[in-house]
Amino acid sequence: MASTAHFSEEEMAELREAFSKVDISGNGFIDTNDLTEVLKAANLPLPGYKARELIQSLTTTGNGRISFDEFISIFQDLKSDDVAKSFRKQINKKEGICAIGGTSEQSSAGTQHSYSEEEKYAFVNWINKALEKDPDCKHVVPMNPETDDLFQAVGDGIVLCKMINFSVPDTIDERTINKKKLTPFTIQENLNLALNSASAIGCHVVNIGAEDLKEGKPYLVLGLLWQVIKIGLFADIEISRNEALIALLREGESLEDLMKLSPEDLLLRWANYHLENAGCNKVNNFSSDIKDSRAYYHLLNQVAPKGDEEGIPAITIDMSGLREKDDVQRAECMLQQAERLGCRQFVTATDVVRGNPKLNLAFIANLFNKYPALHKPENQDIDWGSIEGETREERTFRNWMNSLGVNPRVNHLYSDLSDALVIFQLYEKIKVPVDWNRVNKPPYPKLGGNMKKLENCNYAVELGKNQAKFSLVGIAGQDLNEGNRTLTLALIWQLMRRYTLNILEDIGGGEKVNDEIIVSWVNETLTAAGKDSTISSFKDSKISTSMPVLDLIDAIQPGSIKYDLLKTEDLNDEEKLNNAKYAISMARKIGARVYALPEDLVEVKPKMVMTVFACLMGKGMKKV
Repeated sequence: MASTAHFSEEEMAELREAFSKVDISGNGFIDTNDLTEVLKAANLPLPGYKARELIQSLTTTGNGRISFDEFISIFQDLKSDDVAKSFRKQINKKEGICAIGGTSEQSSAGTQHSYSEEEKYAFVNWINKALEKDPDCKHVVPMNPETDDLFQAVGDGIVLCKMINFSVPDTIDERTINKKKLTPFTIQENLNLALNSASAIGCHVVNIGAEDLKEGKPYLVLGLLWQVIKIGLFADIEISRNEALIALLREGESLEDLMKLSPEDLLLRWANYHLENAGCNKVNNFSSDIKDSRAYYHLLNQVAPKGDEEGIPAITIDMSGLREKDDVQRAECMLQQAERLGCRQFVTATDVVRGNPKLNLAFIANLFNKYPALHKPENQDIDWGSIEGETREERTFRNWMNSLGVNPRVNHLYSDLSDALVIFQLYEKIKVPVDWNRVNKPPYPKLGGNMKKLENCNYAVELGKNQAKFSLVGIAGQDLNEGNRTLTLALIWQLMRRYTLNILEDIGGGEKVNDEIIVSWVNETLTAAGKDSTISSFKDSKISTSMPVLDLIDAIQPGSIKYDLLKTEDLNDEEKLNNAKYAISMARKIGARVYALPEDLVEVKPKMVMTVFACLMGKGMKKV
């Protein structure tokens, strides 16, 4: 890792924020071309050859990507010139960027946080469309994208809860959202529910509190909304949920190779597949390469319905706008055609011409979701049985990792852990020190690259056995590197379990906690509150009704559970699931960061059940 000693914590936060503005995909890298643009915009007096030399010295493999560590190194080299100072200024001076002074206790009076007017405009329009018919949002929707309506609208938590459910249906049980006669307390509950549910679907919300949302802090509101919206847009850009994506397989490529691609990479490949069919040049990104709207025109023309499917009328794209001389006018004509497909969302003509990477990515994802225009290959020799979607357990683990802000983001549990970088970050979260000098970092060389990843995996297993004292019998680095499901899950579960227990131990002043202690605490708390429920272990069949969980929530926050909404005896499977959905949402609403899913309670999955009770114990101990 690059030394960060030269930077204060505040400066590091600013640099991370700046880096993420460019690293839209969240994969931990930026394109060298983007760096050059940023340096130019920072008024760095470097001639072209010097800039190229600088980039070349940092990316010796010449693959055109720069990691955050390398980015930090640049700033260390340049800090003596006034580049680091002018960098923040240039970020804020770009058109459409608003700067606001920091007001939280953590931020000093002189801190500035920036937010994008374009993002605000795009997100408001998306939310207005998503919630236009929702009676619970009539008090704030439609919002005016030209004003700061959005930052007031999120203050009571209802819009955030609704948008989480819009992106990942059924995450929040509607019965748990406070909707009428709101008080400061019930608003706080809604915001807890929204933040803990956002975390459960894989949003990184570590530095966002309910107060920040209540105050409508623009950069935090937009940051959270982008994560929620993106998760929804990307939900189906995955082969197990959309088998027609196999049409994007290239010659000599295995199905496994295709399944490792991130949603961003799949979208780029999808766009190029259609551009190739149109006889057009490919694009390398959704920023600088789409600024003239030509690629978009041809993409729209390719995916528009041709009238060859029953019940779907043809939509002819008018290509005459390509002849427009002015870039903005050409983009506007293109967006008018996109509107005919119902896909104008997220970008204005100016956003296209400026090449706003975040909003153009959203525009493309929305277009793909409505008009993929792909057909599942019939004749190819494909093992359809090998296309498995992720299990609930895998999804829960992946969302837990992402909510902790690991970088790069985990899209595919096994292939994205094959170099162990994410595992090292998780070790640090559970207070196991990592010697980063022993860690090989990307980009990896083409020859011998996998050996570098394997060395990392061997070190990850060594840390687990020797430092974390995990039970890793029979697990070798090769198992992580090759994505052995059972053995990889065994390590991840121990990481998640330790993370959960550490939180309890921190609250309890360092006292060690195990399963027996949690079970005892649960039963004592239930008895003290006059509840009939008890549990013998995390395998107790009574947990399938969710009543022990619901009673415990009511014991921690008396009067919070509306028992008239529940069935408590002789439950069928549907009624059990109904109770479990309510229980998980209520746990999050009272402030417990629960990652488990309702089905885990119904099926009494001991590992996930343990995390639910442990999180509630943490919440209960905080109240004492």
